[in-house]
Amino acid sequence: MNKVETINTPVGSYAPDFELPGIDEQVHHLSRYLKKFHAVGVISMSNYCPYVKLYLDRLKKIQLKFYTQGFTLIGLNGNDATQLPTEGFENMKAFAKVNELNFPYLWDSTQDVTRSFGINKTPTAFLIDTEGIVRYKGMIDDQPYNPSVVKENYLTQAIASLMKGQEIYPMETEPTGTYLLWRK
Repeated sequence: MNKVETINTPVGSYAPDFELPGIDEQVHHLSRYLKKFHAVGVISMSNYCPYVKLYLDRLKKIQLKFYTQGFTLIGLNGNDATQLPTEGFENMKAFAKVNELNFPYLWDSTQDVTRSFGINKTPTAFLIDTEGIVRYKGMIDDQPYNPSVVKENYLTQAIASLMKGQEIYPMETEPTGTYLLWRK
């Protein structure tokens, strides 16, 4: 694993805007999502990360549950595909198809957006309000290995609180997952 300096976007600050290609061959802009949705969840993802695979069904359920309320998830892959060929754009398309993703999956080939968010593990969740402010950052829930014993649905609770105009607690948790591979 290569260590690099990240900017680390804290809760309460503006999320870095981005313009990234998606597996749908379209260019995706955070600012356009924020005009369309009340809230956006950005999830750092990877095609090979076992934690991401454990959370895929839960992420798809979150998308289904909140989409009609003005929320969308966005998957963001910022791993270095030269070190891990499974992370390349064509492999992302195959991964999304096999796993029937119901949300956009974007490719950060330069790792600039990933670095700006301060992402160092997959998966890491960021909940962003319509003004572009990060309102929650961290784990999806407290049980990556066993969804049947989840006690804290951090991301789901944060989305529900944001949609109701309530305070989000906790606002940040320490993500559990696989470290990102940075370009050498």
